[in-house]
Amino acid sequence: MLTDKPKIPPDNPDSSSPVITTIEGCDPNAIADEVLQSSQPLLLKGLVSQWPIVKAASVSNRNVADYILKFDRGAPVTVYQGAAEIDGRIFYNENLDGFNFQRTRQTFKDTIDKIFSADQDQQAETYYIGSTMVEHWLPGFLAENQLSTGLNEPLVSIWMGNKSRIAAHYDFPNNIACSVAGRRRFTLFAPEQIDNLYVGPIDLTPSGQPISMVDFKNPDYVAHPKFKQALETALVVELEPGDAILIPSMWWHHVEALDFFNVLVNFWWRTTPVYMGSPFAALQHAVLSLRALPDEQRQAWQALFERYIFDQSDDQFSHIPKHARGVLNQVDEQSAQNIRKQLIRLLKQ
Repeated sequence: MLTDKPKIPPDNPDSSSPVITTIEGCDPNAIADEVLQSSQPLLLKGLVSQWPIVKAASVSNRNVADYILKFDRGAPVTVYQGAAEIDGRIFYNENLDGFNFQRTRQTFKDTIDKIFSADQDQQAETYYIGSTMVEHWLPGFLAENQLSTGLNEPLVSIWMGNKSRIAAHYDFPNNIACSVAGRRRFTLFAPEQIDNLYVGPIDLTPSGQPISMVDFKNPDYVAHPKFKQALETALVVELEPGDAILIPSMWWHHVEALDFFNVLVNFWWRTTPVYMGSPFAALQHAVLSLRALPDEQRQAWQALFERYIFDQSDDQFSHIPKHARGVLNQVDEQSAQNIRKQLIRLLKQ
């Protein structure tokens, strides 16, 4: 029986390995705040099982493909295409100066036709459409496949392809990822596992986010010995069509599409306004301006960051009159614009 406000059960105290918390009966039209605000990943079992696209997928893969094409405008999208030899792994090339796939521009129809023409029993070329905005490329889709979260303008994207393996990465926004066709396996790690995941470059990445260099299908424990420690903490869950997973901000997740045709729709949202900017941009600027400083200066800046960024105590700036605190007060859209203008001037120097 569906309930309006499902309760998050406690973790299983008798389990020796981590198990993701499962929420049954979550209402897609009124997701409870305790779910949306969870700091731990949650499996939302059957959350979107009544979506028309999920029902189409229950008939056949061809049926769900035709359902998607009903909304297709025919505009080309970015498709990651790789040879059969990469075994679905979207990754770097051997020299780490490029990638093992090509970015191509194809239509949804062309990509679907290529996926369906491949021999399902043999290793095939990889076709992967990632993070494509539903509202722009498939207008009308969301009207039939709704998820009412009460969130402020979530970004809704569709992901489609055949078998693929997407390296572990984090996202800044919170995420509800809905499996609508095919099965997907998520392997998740808390943010503090970063040292055990052997993260690659931050300025050359397959899709914008730094990724783990570990091949989850064939891990090299000589090159990556601490990955064993990460696996001891991993949450592993397989989504069936109609299931969804909530991934909190900054949790690392490896995603594997398990069937020859897979479709996922996800909802991203921030807990801060967009005008606050990207923390990743701040990280990149810190690499530019702080990392090469002498030890003593880096330590001094670390103390400044702790005071102005990470220390959230109530009386932190009580010695400054509120009207004189400037950006030390809560940042609003106007002050954010002022900071941005100042940064632009500073970066031009």
